[in-house]
Amino acid sequence: MSIEARLARAKAHHLAGEFAEARELYEAMLAESPGHHDAMFRLGVLALQTGDPERALAWVARARAHVPGEPRYRLGEGQVLAALGRLDEAIDAYLNLLSEQPAYVDARFALAGLLEAKGDWRAAIAAYEALLKLDPANLDALNNLGNCHRQCGESEAAEAAYRRALAAHPRYASALTNLATLMLARGRLDEAIALADDAVRAEPSAPDHWVNLGAALSARGRFTEAETAQRRALALDARFPNAAYNLGTVLHALGRYTEAAHQYEAALALVPDHADACNNLGVTREALGEFAAAAAAYARALQARPGFVAAHNNAGSLARRLGRMDEADAHYRAALTSRESATDAPTRSTTYNNLGNLLKDTGALEEAIAAYREALAHDPDNLVAHCNLAYSLAFQVDDGYAILDECRRLAAHHENLVVPASVAYCNERVGDKRLRIGYVSPDFRDHCQALFMTPLLAHHDHRQYEIFCYSSVQRPDAVTARLAQYADVWREVRHIDDETLARMVREDGIDVLVDLTMHMADGRPLLFAHGPAPVQVAWLAYPGTTGSRSIGYRLTDPWLDPPSDRGDDRYSERSIRLPETFWCYHPLSDGPAVNALPALTEGRLTFGCLNNPCKLNEHTLRMWAPVLAALDDPRLLLMAAQGRARERLAERARACGIDPACIEFVAFRPRAAYLETYQRIDLALDTFPYNGHTTSLDALWMGVPVLSRAGTTAVARGGLSQLGNLGLTELVAFTDDEFARKAIGLARDLPRLAGLRAGLRARMQSSPLMDGARFAHNVEQAFRQMWLQWCQ
Repeated sequence: MSIEARLARAKAHHLAGEFAEARELYEAMLAESPGHHDAMFRLGVLALQTGDPERALAWVARARAHVPGEPRYRLGEGQVLAALGRLDEAIDAYLNLLSEQPAYVDARFALAGLLEAKGDWRAAIAAYEALLKLDPANLDALNNLGNCHRQCGESEAAEAAYRRALAAHPRYASALTNLATLMLARGRLDEAIALADDAVRAEPSAPDHWVNLGAALSARGRFTEAETAQRRALALDARFPNAAYNLGTVLHALGRYTEAAHQYEAALALVPDHADACNNLGVTREALGEFAAAAAAYARALQARPGFVAAHNNAGSLARRLGRMDEADAHYRAALTSRESATDAPTRSTTYNNLGNLLKDTGALEEAIAAYREALAHDPDNLVAHCNLAYSLAFQVDDGYAILDECRRLAAHHENLVVPASVAYCNERVGDKRLRIGYVSPDFRDHCQALFMTPLLAHHDHRQYEIFCYSSVQRPDAVTARLAQYADVWREVRHIDDETLARMVREDGIDVLVDLTMHMADGRPLLFAHGPAPVQVAWLAYPGTTGSRSIGYRLTDPWLDPPSDRGDDRYSERSIRLPETFWCYHPLSDGPAVNALPALTEGRLTFGCLNNPCKLNEHTLRMWAPVLAALDDPRLLLMAAQGRARERLAERARACGIDPACIEFVAFRPRAAYLETYQRIDLALDTFPYNGHTTSLDALWMGVPVLSRAGTTAVARGGLSQLGNLGLTELVAFTDDEFARKAIGLARDLPRLAGLRAGLRARMQSSPLMDGARFAHNVEQAFRQMWLQWCQ
């Protein structure tokens, strides 16, 4: 057999992947003909393919020594140098080759690819463009050119390159999937889905294309289809980390946290330093209540990617949730100083919002509001930060007009793209029909809102009112199950976007839709902006305003909004005054018992305020100062997180005239233990301008009189409303001086405090504040009034 025939036979084995046979034949040829440079070169190629680049370089060098100018050998030398990581030498090899043979397309492609691999995007773009002048229809060059433009943030140039490739070959899968990814990043979701679908049809065996299709479907909220796509990718390659990770994100979005965590862990088994998988694993573990595991996952994410802003934010929010405020503060400030967030305005906005929440929780209200404003400066579209700002103003100012102005700015900015030009409702306009009432909330759970929803839901007249609850609860609990029993229809909607939920509400035929959250955490103001129901009303979250043009009514009462001396010009909604009370309270527990007045055995009087520290502003502290100064050895019980938060609050108290030595701090505790704290308090001091609402009712239930300070806003008249419904308006002051006089007088009259304490729980139980049937009837009549107005 001639040497040419043996070379052809060796090549055939080589191409078939039969490397041992090919090597044996190449070596036999060299034994017979030691100068056979083609056999040397092919042995070099074979060594590179079998993972021995050093040996490959030696063979290619021998081939080049025999034929120094052979372009294939010089190209091969560059490829082997690249495989050895000697990138600069490889680039020089390609440049030298191209200086002599500038039309060598393969060399230009190899040079461009190496520049791209180094991240030298500009040089790679120039190299691909030079190649395309020689070969304008080179599909891989066009596709890679698009990728380089994307890396430079040049999305239009990237799109043009991908479309040039597709014009030449419409079923070129790589360009289809890359263009789909680009469209996804630009928010053109339907185009992204169509392109990704074309990619999987063109090349159904490539798992990357299925992953990209799943990502596009997820972005559109089509999670069931997205799950199918990601599982198809894993079926093609069970060890594909991106498929496991992306399947995790889909299951996460569907609320299937345990399954999502399993997929994130599968991705991490393949790529242990996958920072995004670590971070998302932390989020799922936190959602499952596995806080230690969540903290460990966030720490692992930060170890894999120091300065990872999302992981800092999540770790900070977990620490805040667990009351570790100093740790949370450190994480948020680390996120703000991270290089990763330096040019990412939306990310910085998220961090400033988180920092604002922390500052608000620790009583630094002015700084919190400044942080929310900073969040909006970085991203004016940050709805969450804007809601937090609007809500926080109620804690800062007794000025309903200023609050309304901010709420209207919020609504105008965020609702404009959502509010439909016109809405046609199919609801039957019959005044006395059985009304469908929908309640929307993320807090149908062990939350203070349940204290007020329970008596209402438990006493609805289901013959006249059909009750729907749209629950966005993250982790349903026993309270969720209890509330669900009172509804005719219960829908879990946390993972449904506002547009889809609005359509669901319409299909349910809801007549009156009630926003129970307003600007508080996890509210859905844009759901109401879609106008899913003909009558929309705000209630319960707090007595204030949404600023929305889409919510027509708000529930209030004659104490919060006296009809005689006030109009409704502080609200964007029309005020409907319930006859007696805005709140109807259920403690959800018979205990703890009311005890005797502590001062009778303690020998000293204990004032207390277990409100959130954000209510303990300078006005409140200065209002309390003369009360404490007038008594011998008073004690003031306050609730605040451990660490710097308590130190700062004590410093602020001192600056306002309160001796920190009289302050005793207690931690945030579960409800039963929190209620027991009132057994140590003789007299509760209210806050201003945002009165205690739930906390005041809790105090009264525990027999602790609350001295309140009334103002002009509805939140500053919560104490007046509650005490008025108990027949105890003598416990309300309308000026700071009156507050001090009344507090000092009560503190010096222990028999009166003891008498009030002994009768408060019974007074509560016999008042409108705990008459669920009466309250439900009043609310139903209000809904009927609104409905009749719409019918007319």
